Amino acid sequence: MSERTLVVISAGVGTPSSSQLLADRLAQASQRVLATAGAPVEVRHIELRTLASDLAHHLTSHVPSPALADAYAAVGRAVGVIVVSPVFNASYSGLFKMFFDLLDEGTMASRPVLLAATGGTARHSLVIDTALLPLFHYLKAAIAPLGVFAATGDWGDPSGHLGKRIEAASRAFAELVVERPGTDVADEFDVDIDFTDLLRG
Repeated sequence: MSERTLVVISAGVGTPSSSQLLADRLAQASQRVLATAGAPVEVRHIELRTLASDLAHHLTSHVPSPALADAYAAVGRAVGVIVVSPVFNASYSGLFKMFFDLLDEGTMASRPVLLAATGGTARHSLVIDTALLPLFHYLKAAIAPLGVFAATGDWGDPSGHLGKRIEAASRAFAELVVERPGTDVADEFDVDIDFTDLLRG
């Protein structure tokens, strides 16, 4: 896996999943914006439903499976992380919380993160501010200023408001990724020239 990788974590439990769909849209938009900014990334998707039994075993045994250890290592190497959880009882899902409960302390510190959630109606939209935001503040992540909540009705909305919110949030997130120390931005005018060869004519 490339050192410049964007990790996308979705906690949807169904197939298909609206959380996974939102995660895909955010990943595509962020990847496109970063490429335009001269900071291209690869994308690594982590679907927590496929790690549910691994997480439960790790919680009780304190030993991560190879698949779970690989997922945590990917987060630790990521230049940025996109997280999407469905809303359960006005909060993120238990599966989502378990993944971050078992993540090594300090892994998310100063790491750019884009927060997103899905739910049945817009009345759940405050979950980003009331649940996700406090969690990632505690983890000391560098949180993008715009999050995205997608209700069921947003997917068929002909106004395209969801797409506009995805684009705006992805741009704000990409700015954090580019500004993070250690992120190299390609310079289209930076040409590798052997001046010895030039002097030889």
